[in-house]
Amino acid sequence: MQHFLHCAIVKRFDTNCELEVKPRRMKQLGTHLIADAWQSPGDLLNDPERIRRAILDAIEAGGATLIDLCVHQFSPHGVTATATLAESHIAIHTWPEHGYFAADLFFCGAGDPHKAMKVLQTALEAKQVKLTEFTRGFEPGVGSLGSACEEQYAPRPLETSAARV
Repeated sequence: MQHFLHCAIVKRFDTNCELEVKPRRMKQLGTHLIADAWQSPGDLLNDPERIRRAILDAIEAGGATLIDLCVHQFSPHGVTATATLAESHIAIHTWPEHGYFAADLFFCGAGDPHKAMKVLQTALEAKQVKLTEFTRGFEPGVGSLGSACEEQYAPRPLETSAARV
């Protein structure tokens, strides 16, 4: 069991946007990368087979396991592709007319989303990338179903049309 110390930033709406930083211990379940990439050739970003190949190469480089891959070409331009992985997913959305693509890589367990993202950047020839990384998981004692959660999420009878009369 791996725990990481991270900081939660809490926006205080009642005190003129004051920020508080609270250190927390977290059990990490996965790494989630969100990427914005610019200055890619439009013809690459509008080619569904190139996108398919880039994702397959990224999956291999990241050490992940493909379950399903769906690639869709839009008219007049743009491609969206989603790969369902045993480790989670990769999604990419392209705007060839802007030389831009957005990618979302979430890996839990084995695999390295950073290696996968590097392959996408290289394959799609992005000259500029902004990468945001999120640690996914939960704080011990939070997020597991305990007595407070059980009460909050207790099954309730459905109201039927007959019951409303």
